[in-house]
Amino acid sequence: MQHVIIGAGPSGVIAAETLKKLDPQSNVTIVGDEPEPPYSRMAIPYYLMNNIDEAGTYLRKSSGFFDQQGINIEQARVESIDSTGKLLKLSTGGNMSYDKLLVATGSHPTKPPIEGMDLPGVHSCWTLEDARHITKLAKPGAKVVLMGAGFIGCIILEALAASGVDLTVVEMENRMVPRMMNEDSGGLIKKWCESKNVRVLTSTRVTGISSGSPLDVALESGESIPADLVICATGVRPNTDLLKDTDVKIDHGILIDEHMCTSDPDIFAAGDVAQGKDFSTGEYTVQAIQPTAADHGRIAAANMTEGQESIHQGSVNMNVLDTMGLISASFGLWEGSSGGDTAELNDPDNYRYINLQFEDDVVVGANSLGLTQHVGVLRGLIQTQLHLGKWKDKLMDNPLNVMEAYLSATQGAA
Repeated sequence: MQHVIIGAGPSGVIAAETLKKLDPQSNVTIVGDEPEPPYSRMAIPYYLMNNIDEAGTYLRKSSGFFDQQGINIEQARVESIDSTGKLLKLSTGGNMSYDKLLVATGSHPTKPPIEGMDLPGVHSCWTLEDARHITKLAKPGAKVVLMGAGFIGCIILEALAASGVDLTVVEMENRMVPRMMNEDSGGLIKKWCESKNVRVLTSTRVTGISSGSPLDVALESGESIPADLVICATGVRPNTDLLKDTDVKIDHGILIDEHMCTSDPDIFAAGDVAQGKDFSTGEYTVQAIQPTAADHGRIAAANMTEGQESIHQGSVNMNVLDTMGLISASFGLWEGSSGGDTAELNDPDNYRYINLQFEDDVVVGANSLGLTQHVGVLRGLIQTQLHLGKWKDKLMDNPLNVMEAYLSATQGAA
């Protein structure tokens, strides 16, 4: 069996390893379009902070690991897919055939349609090559503007702050990490960053960037900010273009079923490019988080192997973020569901916050700030869909009792 995986990120690597375990005699090839060994984008901030070198970002650290596993690594760009002939056209000039294909091409950063985004000194922070450019410019005292305070932006923020730059963050929404935290908790993250000498401008847009030394970053308020470096972290989009000339169905991402299979029975998809089932809603969405990518990779590999089957129950929407030492987390339907109850505790002076969302007596969503001891329990409550009985009323009075509620429910005492 000839298995080919397009994409050398966590989803692709985990899928390749799983395929070799389930079918040791199969031929497994990962095709990646970057010159480095397979690496984790999530490790790039640690590289920017000088906590690790480039090799520290590699997904598998030991020398010759993929050769030892019998996994082929092909460094090339896939230019087109012939799904009828089961052939890939490579940028190196050759073709590669497959029996089963996994598309794990991830996503790419998007840029707002404003003038100056292609100027020298304006970068995304997505690849190791991006990181090399940023480390040259992000010297102590350098003036840096970070566009976007979402999940990716806040990870980059911590690395930049640690490097000693003069940092300004510009976010168009009214709070930080708006897709995982509500106004109260997102506002507290902003307050925390400002206490660490990071300037944060919310409800603000960059309207243009002008060349010069330093660059001139114009805001819709009329203010101009000088910048030696501008980093754009305003969003990402799934890399679906490879399949546009095939019969594979695409919505926002590549549509997959519970087996990670696309509308073509020999093509599977996994990770940030795949539009899979959401555990909480049952709807099909793109969840661009590493735990989902890892799950997708394992499940896809099992279903690509003859005689194996694995069912995807749906991914729990989950984000855990460390912003300069302040831990925030969101799970499931953190914005609530129609007709459900909400329990909330807000302690802004101590940067502590927790919010629980209920359907009847089941916790379906949560977000928290500064309460690391509750992170695992919140996920467990949501993923197991435990009926809390009388413990729901206790949580409505004090949502900090989640550990006691979880233990009682799992022991049948609810």
